[in-house]
Amino acid sequence: MKNILLLFTALLSVLNCSAQYSLVGDWHGTLDVNGAKLTLVMHIKDAGSGAMSGTWDSPAQGVYEKPCSSVTLSGDTAIIAMAVIKAQFRGTFTTNDEITGVWIQGGMHAMTMSRGGGKDDGPKRPQNPKPPFNYTSEDLLYYNADSSIRYGATITIPKGDGPFPAVLLITGSGQQNRDEELLGHKPFAVIADYLTNKGYVVLRVDDRGMGQTTGEVHHATTRDFANDATVSFNYLLSRKEVDKKKAGLLGHSEGGMIAEMMAAENKNVDFIIMMAGPGEKIAQLMTEQNGALLQTKGISQVSIDKYLVLYSKMVHTAISIGDSDRLRTAITEEVKDWKYKTPGPVVVSITGIHDETSEAAYIDLITKLFAHPWWHYFLGYDPESDLEKISCKVLAMNGDKDMQVVAKNNLQGLREALAKSKSKDYEIKLMPGLNHLFQTCHTCTFSEYQQLEETVAPIALQTMSDWLDKHVK
Repeated sequence: MKNILLLFTALLSVLNCSAQYSLVGDWHGTLDVNGAKLTLVMHIKDAGSGAMSGTWDSPAQGVYEKPCSSVTLSGDTAIIAMAVIKAQFRGTFTTNDEITGVWIQGGMHAMTMSRGGGKDDGPKRPQNPKPPFNYTSEDLLYYNADSSIRYGATITIPKGDGPFPAVLLITGSGQQNRDEELLGHKPFAVIADYLTNKGYVVLRVDDRGMGQTTGEVHHATTRDFANDATVSFNYLLSRKEVDKKKAGLLGHSEGGMIAEMMAAENKNVDFIIMMAGPGEKIAQLMTEQNGALLQTKGISQVSIDKYLVLYSKMVHTAISIGDSDRLRTAITEEVKDWKYKTPGPVVVSITGIHDETSEAAYIDLITKLFAHPWWHYFLGYDPESDLEKISCKVLAMNGDKDMQVVAKNNLQGLREALAKSKSKDYEIKLMPGLNHLFQTCHTCTFSEYQQLEETVAPIALQTMSDWLDKHVK
C-alpha cells in the first residue's frame, strides 16, 4: 500500500575546447515523474586534485545532504551518480549557469539544472503540530514480555484530571515511524494532536525497524505486527492516566486490518476506528486496487479487465503455494497462457512484456513479491471471520476517491460482516472527496499525495472526534 516515489540526484561539470565551466557550487532543478514535480538541490564541492564531491537535497520529501556516489566530467558532459537509488544525471552545459540533460532511473526523464540553491520547495504541511502544546507529550521506550523487542513511542495526555479515554494508533503497510510519516506528511502526529486536544490519551509507535523500535522485519507478517500492537495496547492500559474501560484502537489501511484482528481476540478493546480498513478479502481488494491504478494511466477498461483475469489467478496461486520455486513455475504457466490469449498491445501496455527477456523479468518480479512472507499472509486474509467475532464499538471510514481500498465493495463487505457480529454499536461512513490518506483530493492519484498541503481532511478529524465523544467519552 504504500507506492512511494524514489529520490534522485544529479549534476555536472564541463570543459570544452573553447570554454571552461565550473560545476562547483549549488544547483537546482525540477524533475517531473508521472505528474509529480519534485525539486532537487545539488551542492558540489572541489575535493582537490581535480576531483569533485557532492550532496543532494529533496526538500519536498524532507531529505537533505544525501551523498552523491560520484561526480565526473568528460569533455562537455558531466555525470552525477547516486548508487544507493540506482540513478544518475547526465547533462551538458548550455551556459555556465545551466545544464540540460536527463535523469536516468528505470527510464529517462528530461531535466535542466540551474545555478543557485533555488527556492526551498520544502513541503508545506500547515497541520503538522508545533509546540507549545496544550497537553503533555512524553517520548517512551518499553519492551515486549521477553525483552526481545524494544518499542519507541510517544504518548500525549490531556491536561486536567484523568483517567481519560485512550486510543492506540496503528500504521498502514510498509515500515513507518510513529507519525506514519509519508512524503512530508505526518498523519498520526496530526490525529494525535487533534484527539488529545479533545480529551483523549493517544499512543503512537514506531514500526519494527523504524525509529527506536527494534525487531526482525524481513520475515515479519501482519500477524507479527498485530502482536506488536498488542504489546503497545497493553502498555497503554498500564498507564494511570487511562480509563481502562474506554481504551481502543485507530488503524489506517493495514492498521485497520490489525485493529479487526485485535478486537476479535481482545475483550479489553472498547472500540476500533478503521480508516480504510478491509471489509472484503484482500485478494479481491488488491485486484480492485490494480484496476483503479490502471484506469489512472489511461488504460482502456477492456484491457484492464483482461489483465485482472491474470492478476486474480496469480494472487490465488500465491495464496495456495508458499514455496517460491513452485510458485514461479505456476506463475510462468499462467503468464504464458494469458499472453497467448491476449492481444499483444494489451500485454505490452500493462505488463511491459515484449520478448522473452522482459517476460522472465516480469515473472521474476511477481514471484519475488508474492513469495515474501508478508505478502503471502496478507493476500490470504479474509476479514469476515474476525469482523463477525467483534463485540466492541466500531467506526469504519472509507474515502470515496480511495484507489488503494476501493470504497464501494469494501464498505459493503464491512456492512454485511458487522451485521453478523456481536457489536450492537457500529457505524460505516463513506467520506466524499477523500483519498486513501483521507486528504481532500483533486486528481486523486498516488502522485497527488505529496502535492497536497492538507495532511488529513478536517471533516475526517471531526468525524472521528464526534463519534468518540458520542460513543466512547
